[in-house]
Amino acid sequence: METLVPLLVLDSFGLPGLEWLTRLVETATGWWGLVIIFVYSFLIAFALPGVSEVVLLAPLDLGLSTELRLAVIILTSAAGKAAGSVFAFHIGQEAKEAGPIIKALRRSRFDVISWSERRTVEIARRWGYAGLALALSVPFFPDTLSIYAFAVLEEDYYRFAAATFVGSVGRLLVTLGLSAGVLAVL
Repeated sequence: METLVPLLVLDSFGLPGLEWLTRLVETATGWWGLVIIFVYSFLIAFALPGVSEVVLLAPLDLGLSTELRLAVIILTSAAGKAAGSVFAFHIGQEAKEAGPIIKALRRSRFDVISWSERRTVEIARRWGYAGLALALSVPFFPDTLSIYAFAVLEEDYYRFAAATFVGSVGRLLVTLGLSAGVLAVL
């Protein structure tokens, strides 16, 4: 798993006006890189459009094996996303409109956002916090949709944070699995 070549497609999901932040994550090295990953994941959870999988591209030179380095990245990102989701939970529904991509998708001919929100709310009502973790495990899907849809329905900060942590870990593991599968085919 030295190379995550298929993950380079994440560059095509660049954040308009925020490309510098994505590049900062993609070039994060050393232990300060973990701070960058945490902050990026925190921001992705409640305000930034884009995908959180970009953290897997961080070349953190920590003197660890590739597997341990990825584990540290995944746990740091999940902790940042859990903290950000609790912040989003606290902000409430009005921030649901945050992000130019979300606004553009709402205006598009195909109402992807409303469909996604309905599906997410259905999952929340049926599966509760396990549903939130499952919804957040879907790679390349904006986290903010699931987080805000669940925030409207749920009230327990600790369970909410735990579900977002588990879902974030699951998402990055699924992404690594997909990447490894693509590499195996190549």
